[in-house]
Amino acid sequence: MPISRIFQAIPLAVNTQIILDNQASHHVARVLRAKVSDEVVIFNGEGGEFLGTITHIDKKNVTVSLTTFDAREAESTLHLTLAQGISRGEKMDYTIQKAVELGVNRIVPLLTERCNVKLDDERRQKRFQHWQSIVVSACEQSGRNRLPEILAPQALTTWLPTVQADQGFVLAPGAERSLQHFSLEKSAHIVLLIGPEGGLSQAEITQSQRYGFAPLALGPRILRTETAAVAALTALQCCFGDI
Repeated sequence: MPISRIFQAIPLAVNTQIILDNQASHHVARVLRAKVSDEVVIFNGEGGEFLGTITHIDKKNVTVSLTTFDAREAESTLHLTLAQGISRGEKMDYTIQKAVELGVNRIVPLLTERCNVKLDDERRQKRFQHWQSIVVSACEQSGRNRLPEILAPQALTTWLPTVQADQGFVLAPGAERSLQHFSLEKSAHIVLLIGPEGGLSQAEITQSQRYGFAPLALGPRILRTETAAVAALTALQCCFGDI
């Protein structure tokens, strides 16, 4: 049985050898303590995965021979975009990780009125790169062979006019309708808008409605932002997707 699934952003083909990048080589050799002849699964985000055998390990590099290709997919027929108000530190990391596990196709980090995270250009780039690494790790863990797209942080007011979807939902405490009131195809493109800690302001909810977003309730209780994302995505997959 393969010891790990590893993402490599390079062309892959059966009957070729690849040298894992530095981070993957360290993980395989030092963390997993792999040995020559151990099997690993390699994917590059373009669909399917390759079974490979470790042929060489040295202090810096691990070499893998790709032996077979499996076209297996784990993508949902439902096309999900999560537009998430940026929350602090580990909360945002958790939200991104779980969103990938639950099958989102795109993640849009948003700066909103109540966002408590301040990002200058340098911090914005560092956070973006960090979030990209979380997407990769979540795909490796969850068995996905296609990487969801994560966009650079942007203002809600900038993003709203660009949205194209079959259905947009904005989580709004006190909303009158739940998912039971909607009927959507299993191949629908759904955009889910969730605020940060403190939620979206009423002005932001009203503005999103002008762009076609339907206020959505997740029950009578107020959920933390990271809980709301997991609950809403799970509910969408249960109602219209592959759960």
